[in-house]
Amino acid sequence: MITELLNKVADITMKSQKITPDIILLEFTVVNACILCEGNEWFLVDTGLESSAEFIIETAEKYFKKNSQPKAIILTHGHFDHIGSVIQLVDKWKVPVYAHELEMPYLTGKKDYAAGDSTVDGGLVAEMSPAFPHNSINLGNSIHPLPSDGSIPAITEWRWIHTPGHTPGHISLFRDKDKVLIVGDAFTTVKQESLLSVLTQRKKVSGPPAYLTTDWKAAETSVKALATLEPSLIIPSHGIPMRGKELNIYLGNLASHFEDIAVPEHGRFVE
Repeated sequence: MITELLNKVADITMKSQKITPDIILLEFTVVNACILCEGNEWFLVDTGLESSAEFIIETAEKYFKKNSQPKAIILTHGHFDHIGSVIQLVDKWKVPVYAHELEMPYLTGKKDYAAGDSTVDGGLVAEMSPAFPHNSINLGNSIHPLPSDGSIPAITEWRWIHTPGHTPGHISLFRDKDKVLIVGDAFTTVKQESLLSVLTQRKKVSGPPAYLTTDWKAAETSVKALATLEPSLIIPSHGIPMRGKELNIYLGNLASHFEDIAVPEHGRFVE
């Protein structure tokens, strides 16, 4: 089963590192999550795969204290590799979970995502994409819609930005004071459709993971909006963080040539 394979890969390679003094990256190879620190509080952004819960808890206790728990969990969207351990963590921590209002149907058991598109790029990950879990989960009273003004409850330095395309309610997070951008799946720094590229983390700035993206025009608009922020550092859900001049060149190129770089043939725009 595809989820068992991905969980095994993640279990072997999972690690954590401080990207900035107040951001901890949780790397599961096939996907990233992160911890944001603000004052004496911390917040979890996405929850990785189903097998990620124990490592997330261990990492929190490593950097903070035993039985430490976040103020809240923020989900960039509801795909399986971002919400894999959310139910386990909510059961343990009893903390609120926040996501965009348009993701609510997928997080309350009312609606399922479309199955993956296996026709993109021919990579092994893409070929297995129809087997990816696309059914919704039900977080019940634990899940809450984010405020419409872009704020995040209990966090003062970060704001959320609606970046649809990959999913209807996909969000990215931005901190204005130092221009750090948590991308989610709005775009990637690895060719996510190829298992070899995922395992080697070969750097390649591209659009959102093609096999699960549903609206390519919206995805392009989202990338262009993020590029205008001129981020100093990006933390993607797929791939390695990127900063400085290299980031500006790659992101600018993606925004200017999005269709050629990111969009599969059958999804090309028609004028």
